[in-house]
Amino acid sequence: MRILLVHNSYRQPGGEDRVFATEAQALREQGDQVFTYSRQNPAEGGAALLRLAGQAFWNQRTYMDVRQLITEIQPDVVHLHNTFPLISPAACYAARRAGVATVQTLHNYRLSCPNGIFFRQGKPCEDCLNKAVPWPAVVHACYRNSYAASLIAAGTLGLHRGVGTWTTQIDRFIALTEFARQKFIAGGLPADRVVVKPNLVHPDRGPGSGEGGFALFVGRLSHEKGLKTLLAAWEGVDEPMPLVIVGDGPLAPLVRLATAERPTITWLGQKSPEDVQELMGRATCVIVPSVWYETFGLVVAEAFARGTPVVAARLGALSELVEHQRTGFLFRPGDSVDLAAHVRWFNQNRQALGTMRKAARAAYERLYSIRTNYQALSTIYGEAIAASRARR
Repeated sequence: MRILLVHNSYRQPGGEDRVFATEAQALREQGDQVFTYSRQNPAEGGAALLRLAGQAFWNQRTYMDVRQLITEIQPDVVHLHNTFPLISPAACYAARRAGVATVQTLHNYRLSCPNGIFFRQGKPCEDCLNKAVPWPAVVHACYRNSYAASLIAAGTLGLHRGVGTWTTQIDRFIALTEFARQKFIAGGLPADRVVVKPNLVHPDRGPGSGEGGFALFVGRLSHEKGLKTLLAAWEGVDEPMPLVIVGDGPLAPLVRLATAERPTITWLGQKSPEDVQELMGRATCVIVPSVWYETFGLVVAEAFARGTPVVAARLGALSELVEHQRTGFLFRPGDSVDLAAHVRWFNQNRQALGTMRKAARAAYERLYSIRTNYQALSTIYGEAIAASRARR
């Protein structure tokens, strides 16, 4: 199969960028011909932000580039990942005009929420869900804490809702969990075109030893990731196991202070993917204390690939990914006491940990390995191609 992957990468690489690269690698390894078109966000501020406004609505350069690529490579399917702001919905119009099947992975909630995460003032927010014009995002400056940036994001969403871009230009949408799928449907996407396929973890480094004796957090140091809940839990754990934190972000000063006050907490800053995988393999458990609606939670699948149980907030997609008392534990979101109680279990039940590690690894093999994931993606491509042909 000939596939054109399209992605607007971020200035600071994150999970979406990793998934884009991983899927491209996996498709090539399975024998598909893969071509990519990508743009990278520039600095967004002041005049630069205003220049992005028109491109976020419609980028003519993207339209012409994608049309030219389609002419040259004749893909069977165009698979869109992130398109905001530089690629814009022009890419899907270019594919549709050329008669090529279109698939879009919904990595975030931007088709329903201008800031993409359904999160405001420290808690989940659905004020813009299914609004023709998502004006609350502008009123609250939800996107980058900027009224101008929020107006651009909300205007782009409202315009393309109004002209029917999402209902006429995409053959299949990929939601990463059933929870996310239901949110997208509530936001107006056609239910018969939104399918669930989780992200994959590849290459497979195999299960780790789990002998490090520490809990691990990996992610952006920000409010929505539950950093305050995590740090508060370590205040309430009797004889706490060591906590290792990997990542950076706006709450870095809070983490730095915690490491100075509590010798059981170590902050390593940003680490390479290889280093993170090594840490995951050695960790007793990985903690995901998010207080927002994660669309997936790639760190959970990565931990399972190494056979490491996960302690996650019982919120959004995380409730689907972690099977309570089998592949890890689910705790009440924002409840540091409940989190601490589940961390304490690992100190008190070392003999049962082996069974939980095997269950976590089995979940990876069943759901997130290249074998099962490639089969699911191929099926989605086939459905999109069939729909495109029927339309023509």
